[in-house]
Formats: sequence, C-alpha cells, structure tokens
Amino acid sequence: FAARWNASRSRLEAGSGAVFDLSSNTRRPEGWTSADAGGLAILPGLVRYDEAMRGPVRHGFRMTVRSTNGYVWPASHRAGSTTGALPMGARLRLRSSKDLSRYPTYIQNIFRAMQTYGLIVADNGSDMYVTGSMDGRWNNSELNPAFAALTAGDFEVVRLGWR
Repeated sequence: FAARWNASRSRLEAGSGAVFDLSSNTRRPEGWTSADAGGLAILPGLVRYDEAMRGPVRHGFRMTVRSTNGYVWPASHRAGSTTGALPMGARLRLRSSKDLSRYPTYIQNIFRAMQTYGLIVADNGSDMYVTGSMDGRWNNSELNPAFAALTAGDFEVVRLGWR
C-alpha cells in the first residue's frame, strides 16, 4: 500500500505490506487487513489479460463497492459500518440469464467467470469495480463499455460468508 520510490535513499518504500503464502489456503488472522481493506490477497482476484484471451477464466474476481458493513469469512477485516451495505467478503455472481453474446470472446470469458466463480467484496471504492492487471494489450474501448453495461441488478448475492 502507498508504494513510492524514495530517491534520497535509492529504495522503494511503502506505507504497509502483507505477505501471503499462495501455496496454502490460509487467510490473514482475524482483524488483520492488507492492501485490500478486507484482508484478502489481491493478485489471485485480478482479471488478467492472458487468461481472458486464452479461454475460460477459472477463478473469481475481487471487487470494490462504495460502502461496506462489517466483514464475513473469508475477509478478516472491516472498513465500514453502513447499514444495509454488503460486508467485506460477500460473494456475488453474475446472473446466468445475462446475455453475453454481443461481447467479444475475451470479454465473454471474463463475464462467464463472473457467472461461474463470482465476485468477492474486497475493498471500498467505486461501486461494482472489478480490478484487472495492468497490461497495455487490454482494449479499453471495448472493456469500458462492456463493464459499464453491467448493473448491480445483473448480480445476485450468493453467500454472505462461510467457514
């Protein structure tokens, strides 16, 4: 979080950091955050260009919402208490009835992953914002309108936590 280059010390510095063992399914200890307010690892939840272009994407994605209310497993940290808002860790899924046929194949691959594996509330930010990896090959003139065409009503809450 808050990474920056310190030229006077010739080093990269950050406001905080978190280490995740990606060979295990353990989560952050209860009450701990990470660069995601919910305490979740960011990398596994990113939409990645190579996956979208290759074929079906086989994992869910991280997302942000404007406000949250507490947290549920697998999140380990809260960042809000707005009545009626979703908790960190809530899982949503794009409705299977959503017609994807008008989108390019790579966008269909992304949206099908949202139908199969869903989205998980990971942080506060823009409503329904799904994060992708930085890659100059993304075609934002196709991606931005496709994502903008999705509304909260296109999703269903699948789970509000589990153990």
